[in-house]
Amino acid sequence: MDVPVLVEVTRGPAVESRHRGQIVVMDARGNLVKHLGDPEALVCMRSLAKPFQALALLTTGATEAFGFGPEELALFSGSLSGQDFQVELVTRALEKLGLTPDVLQCGIHPPLHRPSAQALTKAGAKPTPLHNTCAGKHTAMLALCVHHKWPLENYLAVDHPVQHLILGTVGRMVGLPREEIKVAIDGCGAPVFYVPLKNIALGYARLAGSQPGSPGGRLMAAILNHPRHIAGDGRLDTDVMRALPEKIFAKAGSEGGYAFCLKEGALGVALKIEDGGFRAVNPAVVAILEQLGVLTPAAREALAAYGQPRILNHRKEEVGRMQPAFVL
Repeated sequence: MDVPVLVEVTRGPAVESRHRGQIVVMDARGNLVKHLGDPEALVCMRSLAKPFQALALLTTGATEAFGFGPEELALFSGSLSGQDFQVELVTRALEKLGLTPDVLQCGIHPPLHRPSAQALTKAGAKPTPLHNTCAGKHTAMLALCVHHKWPLENYLAVDHPVQHLILGTVGRMVGLPREEIKVAIDGCGAPVFYVPLKNIALGYARLAGSQPGSPGGRLMAAILNHPRHIAGDGRLDTDVMRALPEKIFAKAGSEGGYAFCLKEGALGVALKIEDGGFRAVNPAVVAILEQLGVLTPAAREALAAYGQPRILNHRKEEVGRMQPAFVL
């Protein structure tokens, strides 16, 4: 199947580059609502799996055991920017487990939030695992280990009990038996999952359609009330949730993956840019929201910079645009 062009990059009067990809819209009953490209395209979920991984805390009772509230649940579902408020919350969550940051095995990189990275450098400090974008997810895995009295030192191993638990939880949400899910290793060292794009959309639709008070309903409520913990300042995930408060959960993945779900109608949407180019994601997501009739005038204005990002040269002159080129 030909992969359709989703985003065109112009320079002057012509198109210089094109990004191809696939889009799927599902409802919580498993019906294919809309699609562009191949709904069966196999996609590595990367960080799109995080909310389903966090769900295991609620289904096992670990949330109550450690007194985790909505802020922590949102944090465990997010790809963090390494901002101070996120670092502090990860630290407090670890303290509830009786652990210190040195148990985190996610690796070290500078904060994604550039001002936070610059502030660290200015202070003569170095980033730690607490600044890793996956620090929240790893803290959730450690919480499950402490709760079940499982070993901590090898919690990232594919055959560790916590990873078996997580794989089963992800499989139930995306509607696949665990033996049909291919497993790889993510950038943070944790197991990550290949599933068809339509199943990612289904999982997000099911999360949106979860009954209030159920594990999925509690997680969804926590996420909707704490959009800054899903990403951070200046990132589409957080900004789209702020622009459409309590209506949408939006989540970026690596390599051009993105998913979101809409409370109204319990719809799940999954997107994959074929070449992994993340610069194409933002305009594609805003165009999907526009075509689904979700954007209010205020939201459209708030997300305008994401919808058709400008191409600037080194003199800060606009020389082109990134613009969507598809119709669902």
